[in-house]
Amino acid sequence: MTTKREKHLVQEGDYLAQVDVDLIVTDEGWSPYLSDEDARKIDSVRRALKRGDIAAVSKQCRVYRLMPVNAA
Repeated sequence: MTTKREKHLVQEGDYLAQVDVDLIVTDEGWSPYLSDEDARKIDSVRRALKRGDIAAVSKQCRVYRLMPVNAA
């Protein structure tokens, strides 16, 4: 079993959070997968973004505001 550091992107509305997680890589069927702790972290970030609590999210990860671009 090994772990690989990845960045998971969570988008809610106009915000995007970049969450650092460890993917667990094994030789078994459902690999790679997240630890329970990382899955809970992603869920808490998503809930905070839905509430609009950007200050709480920014303590855990990087947060970006998305803007539409007119390419015409």
